[in-house]
Amino acid sequence: MGKHRSPYPPEFRAQIVELVKAGRLPEAMAREFEPTAQTIYNWVAQADRDAGKRHDGLTTAEREELTRLRRENRQLKLEREILSKAAAWFARETGTVPEKGSNS
Repeated sequence: MGKHRSPYPPEFRAQIVELVKAGRLPEAMAREFEPTAQTIYNWVAQADRDAGKRHDGLTTAEREELTRLRRENRQLKLEREILSKAAAWFARETGTVPEKGSNS
C-alpha cells in the first residue's frame, strides 16, 4: 500500500498555482518543490474551476458539500435501521404485531 501524507496547506497550493499562472512550468516546479507535475496541473485546474473558468468538474465548495451530504446520508440510513429494529422489537414485546413469518 502507498504511503499516505497529509495534504499540502491551502496557502502552499495557492502559491504554486500563482507561480504557474505567472509562467513557471509545472515540471520545473516539481523538481524544485515536492509535489509532482501532475499534482500541480490538478491544482491549477481546480483553481480554474473554483474561479469559474472551467466547467468540467466540481468546485471545491461543491465537493465539500457532496462529502458532507454523503456523510449525513450514511448517518441517517444507520439511524433509520436502528429505529426500525427497535420498533420491531417493541412491537414483538408488546404483542401488537405477529412474529415474522407467521401465517396471518
